Amino acid sequence: MPLVKSAPHVLENVSMLPYNTFGIDVSARYFVEINHLQEYIELVQTGDYAHVKHLFLGGGSNLLLTKDIEALVVKIQMDGIEVVDEDADHIWVKAGAGVVWHDFVCYAVDHHWAGIENMSLIPGTVGAAPMQNIGAYGVEIKDTFDHLDALNLTTMQLERFDTARCAFGYRESYFKHEGKGQYLITAVCFRLNKQVEPQTSYGAIQSVLAEKGIVNPGISDVANAVIEIRQSKLPDPKEIGNSGSFFKNPTLSADAAAELIEAYPNIPHYPVEGSSMIKFPAGWLIEQAGWKGYRSGDAGVHAKQALVLVNYGQAKGNEIQMLSEQIKKSILEKFGVVLETEVNIL
Repeated sequence: MPLVKSAPHVLENVSMLPYNTFGIDVSARYFVEINHLQEYIELVQTGDYAHVKHLFLGGGSNLLLTKDIEALVVKIQMDGIEVVDEDADHIWVKAGAGVVWHDFVCYAVDHHWAGIENMSLIPGTVGAAPMQNIGAYGVEIKDTFDHLDALNLTTMQLERFDTARCAFGYRESYFKHEGKGQYLITAVCFRLNKQVEPQTSYGAIQSVLAEKGIVNPGISDVANAVIEIRQSKLPDPKEIGNSGSFFKNPTLSADAAAELIEAYPNIPHYPVEGSSMIKFPAGWLIEQAGWKGYRSGDAGVHAKQALVLVNYGQAKGNEIQMLSEQIKKSILEKFGVVLETEVNIL
């Protein structure tokens, strides 16, 4: 490929403190912000950074940094929201990978497009959302996902992924396994609903709506209820460093679940849609094991939500990782349950 002169400017030895919600101060050997796909393609064409790994970064909200990054950190800033199709019942809306997820939810709610309002205030970007198959209060990305566009990092060609190709699972997708490190997601398209049928039965949404005397909620009512619930339980990363839920809720086979329920009759549990597996709230397990509110130095477990590990100021990433390993060991010993981390640890 011929060299180009318009590649974006790459910085060296950049602090990652502003770019991760845990507030961990490590350094990236190289750092660049990409506002348009062509900028990244042109950067690759120069060949100047082929000798180091390229680490793509969205909002830094699902990341625990434990050491300096000997790589080129590529901060994805690609924005834009556009309607690409519609019919009587649905509207197809595409958003750039760098769009802040909550901003996209607000945009949809403001336009009375339903389907993602239950995922209000989830941190991160649109491009990271399908990688994790983010979800909250009974709704997941896969429920409204139509397709995404991603750059194949080997061929440097754009490819389209439909729902089947993304292989969505519980906080899982193709991009966390076989496709890990193979693609750069550039935009995501959602099929949203013009007909509003709010999902209010999961979690505390119904209780909040009842307290406000809302009998026939619209999507803005649901979004506001979710925001209120999340703000009451989860710390603001701008005030206390955190990455939201640190662990996945474990799922067990019917037999293993029956044994756990027999041993702990009060344990909350939920059937996993489309399977015989049973899901248990990791936060409940962690709280019962005595970790809620625990603190060692500046690494701790949040006092209101045991699922959230926090940095009270100067904690190192490896200190938070060590705490997570202690919690996992404790849960295994007490309940015989293996906890998996939801956060990516580097």
